[in-house]
Amino acid sequence: MAIAFLGSPPFAVESLRALLEAGADVALVVTQPDKPAGRGNQLKAPAVKEFALAHGLRVEQPWKVRDGTLAGWLRGLDLAVVAAYGRILVPEVLAAPRLGCVNVHASLLPRWRGASPIARSIAAGDRETGVCLMQMDAGLDTGPELARVVVPIADDDTTPTLEAKLAAAGGALVAGALPDLLAGRLTPVPQPQAGVTLAPLLSKADAVIDWRRPARELHAHIRAMTPWPTATTQVPEPAEVWKVFADDLAVGSHAGEPGRILALDGDAAWVACGDGSLRITRLQRPDKRAMTAGEVLRGARLGVGDRLG
Repeated sequence: MAIAFLGSPPFAVESLRALLEAGADVALVVTQPDKPAGRGNQLKAPAVKEFALAHGLRVEQPWKVRDGTLAGWLRGLDLAVVAAYGRILVPEVLAAPRLGCVNVHASLLPRWRGASPIARSIAAGDRETGVCLMQMDAGLDTGPELARVVVPIADDDTTPTLEAKLAAAGGALVAGALPDLLAGRLTPVPQPQAGVTLAPLLSKADAVIDWRRPARELHAHIRAMTPWPTATTQVPEPAEVWKVFADDLAVGSHAGEPGRILALDGDAAWVACGDGSLRITRLQRPDKRAMTAGEVLRGARLGVGDRLG
């Protein structure tokens, strides 16, 4: 049975890889157009395109999904598997394959519907997440569930490390479910109405650290903002915005005014939070390279008793 695969970033590559290794007949790969990247603004292909071309697959990169072209490509195929494609599919597209479209979504639905479920789950302090395989409908990740796998969130997980775990889990899930899916042996289960949360795209506004929050929450926040948009804190003197990285973060019991630098531990700094304290090891000032917290503080002539935020 011929299937199409729709996906773009590295997360989606693992699902495509798993389908090929399972012997699926991937007749078509659809991905986002190449986009400018880097200082030279040279066009860069999506990770899925590079992988698909290396395996001799047909690749299409439509600019529009509403003009009937994509639906036309999918008609006559048995199934479309979607994993982080990055575009909203209209009903005409969803109905084009014989068995419709299924989505590999990186959360335990209905929690974290939307574009940034991985970072949002870390930032919220969730202890576990997972991957759901669902039958797509016209809503935002609202379709009935076909299968799922649970993935624990480690205390030191950042968005990239958790994404890698979920990508592998998603690939195994869709490849394992494919025979039953194509044979019609999977029963779609409607999502519950309770427990719905949304995971909108991250923005730079999400990155700002509020030192009044508990240290454990900020530990999760900084890890979730890695690698983009990267957690930030304002510094009153000098008036700058610094990036705060997730390297070797630790939670402590020191108490003090939120944002106040309480102690230096080698080249790390303990900063007071609303409850407890946070050990920061790496910072970056504007137009400078990232350095140890101690190096950055010395360069800015700040130390114990000074305040961030």
